[in-house]
Amino acid sequence: MSLTSPNFVIGFCFVILFGNAASIDYGIALTKSLLYFEAQRSGKLPPNQRVQWRGDSALNDGKDAGIDLTGGYYDAGDNVKFGFPMAFTVTMLAWSVVEFGEKLEAKKELTNALNAIKWGTDYFIKAHTQPHIFYGEVGDGNSDHQCWERPEDMTTPRNSYKVDEQHPGSDLVGETAAAFAAAAIAFNKWNSSYSSQLLVHAKELFDFANKFQGQYQTSISVAGQFYGSTGYEDELLWAATWLLKATQDKTYLDYINGQATRSMFSWDDKYVGAQVLIAKNLLEKKFPGNESLLNQYKKNAEEFICNCIQKGNNNINKTNGGLLWWQPWNNLQYVTAATFVITSYADTLFATKNSLQCATGTVEFSNLIMFVKSQVDYILGENPKKMSYMVGFGTNYPQKIHHRGASIVSIKKDRATVSCNEGFNLWFYKNAPNPNILDGAIVGGPDLSDNYNDSRTNFQQAEAATANTAPLVGVLARLTE
Repeated sequence: MSLTSPNFVIGFCFVILFGNAASIDYGIALTKSLLYFEAQRSGKLPPNQRVQWRGDSALNDGKDAGIDLTGGYYDAGDNVKFGFPMAFTVTMLAWSVVEFGEKLEAKKELTNALNAIKWGTDYFIKAHTQPHIFYGEVGDGNSDHQCWERPEDMTTPRNSYKVDEQHPGSDLVGETAAAFAAAAIAFNKWNSSYSSQLLVHAKELFDFANKFQGQYQTSISVAGQFYGSTGYEDELLWAATWLLKATQDKTYLDYINGQATRSMFSWDDKYVGAQVLIAKNLLEKKFPGNESLLNQYKKNAEEFICNCIQKGNNNINKTNGGLLWWQPWNNLQYVTAATFVITSYADTLFATKNSLQCATGTVEFSNLIMFVKSQVDYILGENPKKMSYMVGFGTNYPQKIHHRGASIVSIKKDRATVSCNEGFNLWFYKNAPNPNILDGAIVGGPDLSDNYNDSRTNFQQAEAATANTAPLVGVLARLTE
């Protein structure tokens, strides 16, 4: 790497700011974050599977529809494959590679990151059976939540649910188009033929989402109670922005419309993500002649970042311990997503020799990275409880997380079937640490008072989800020196 390259200068500045002897090992956290996705895998596990307490599961998924829907990810602590948050997870993993691929490669984690993406996109390829048909869920939350079973021997129904022209789902389909497009960029350098295949699916799904509009839970009603969408306009914008980046086809600019000021970025609300992508492109002078049309996106992106770092007009709440705070249920998903976009934007500000203008003054890139580090450090143990909210990281982390597979003895150790109710009686209510460590899982996190109740019954705080960890992969890669 050249001593004058942007990556060297950014790294040099980081060392000056924070020193070499960091008390938190972001490299170990990065490794664990990618291990987590292997623990969430559904389907036939590969020979290089590293999380050994897991086994093959849900090998008949899709048979009710006459297709193969094995693979993909369980979303959180249950055994359902919810397509909507799974697609956001894959998009964020892919964005991590797009932004921080060199960092991941330097830490020998790029292959693991690409494998995590591909486990999702391979499943989406199976689920996209025709240009305007997409299977968006396998299993359903209501029946699944009546049982506490390992995925390897679960007995709950595995019905397949789809969207089509008569039963649309622009949010689900749009997010999956975004995932395909982002993954196409991530794989372009490493597997160009696979990248091209992903881009075909991205274009077809965007066309489907745009031409046949509607919210997906009206078509897949069983999803609404668990991952209901508040609208699909953001996913259409998000998908168009990723397709523009992946194809350089300026016709996708025509779909970049609709303004919104948002206070969070999540699996349900993608406006901030799209705004940051557009703002980065504006800073890099990639939209000549369209600056005035797109400048409001930059303004909205910067307003969100300013509010996160407490220098805006409508600042995000924080706990007394310093953690950004949105809501009691799974607050850390919003923290990890926010830290990703702030990190990404900070590096673009530095590379383009710009600074951020907030309501209370000018903010430099180094201030943004320092803020991100404060949030990540809190998650990894520098907080009032001295608890790491990443499972398996450090010596004090949640022991009784709300997760079926982790809380029941591994099928590799005891092949005796654990029945639906037996799982509750023998394992869910057991006052003991989970027998399997779900390395890299980010739980819902502490409450507004920085307190955490380590109990399987406490699903608001003690349940981890793929959408929590995915954004943190890129941030950890960036912080690792």
